Amino acid sequence: MAKGRELKGRIRSFENTRKITRTMEMIATSKMKRAQDRVIAARPYAGALRDVIASVYSPELAEDFPLLRQPDPVRRAAVLLLIVGRKGIGYFRYVGRELATSRSDIGDRPTPQQAAEIVAPMMTGFADGSLDAVYIVYARFVSALSTPPAAERILPVQRPQAAPGGNGARGRLHDYILLPSAGAILQELLPAYVRNAVYRTLVETTAAEQGARRTAMKNATDNANDVINTLRRQYNRARQAQITQEIAEIVGGAAALE
Repeated sequence: MAKGRELKGRIRSFENTRKITRTMEMIATSKMKRAQDRVIAARPYAGALRDVIASVYSPELAEDFPLLRQPDPVRRAAVLLLIVGRKGIGYFRYVGRELATSRSDIGDRPTPQQAAEIVAPMMTGFADGSLDAVYIVYARFVSALSTPPAAERILPVQRPQAAPGGNGARGRLHDYILLPSAGAILQELLPAYVRNAVYRTLVETTAAEQGARRTAMKNATDNANDVINTLRRQYNRARQAQITQEIAEIVGGAAALE
């Protein structure tokens, strides 16, 4: 039963492959969950920073902060990630595009420190006028099955808009006593806001990557199941045919002896 042995060997091979893809699916699911938790934690922090900046912002203070400079027109812009990750580096090298900088040491757990290191030269370039804008392109994590590409401008920091009928950012509805001054608060919060924007996009891209891996491994596992079921049916039919043939040969031999 050479065909049956061949089918059994193929079934074992696909079963081994299924074990690998199922394990990789479980690993990707675990990593995606951790990355998703970091995304969920980073988004409210970004909103809180934006609210505080809006609360202390005033047009008079804005003149003192380079990160709020609004160049018009934009003549020189930087696009991030410049480039973060081996896949991006490999792609742009393949198409012959020169990279200003690149990093391949960002793993599946990006840190705020890494985000700060990535964006620091761009904040310096924007502050001294050598850059007019900084954009970041990333995979926005919606769900494991939805990770659309997105682009955001992170520099200059968007000036808060005054609420209708108000006076200053968001109408300046509250009378705050600020210690230290509003200027000192903006001095700290503006760079933190930009660094957090980069960190958030890093964790969103990581979650999107793990979601894509999970989906790919699940599809591979499902395909392996389908192939195994097909091969088992073929094996059972071959086995049944062999048994039928053996019975026929026994009956025929017995008939010949009579």
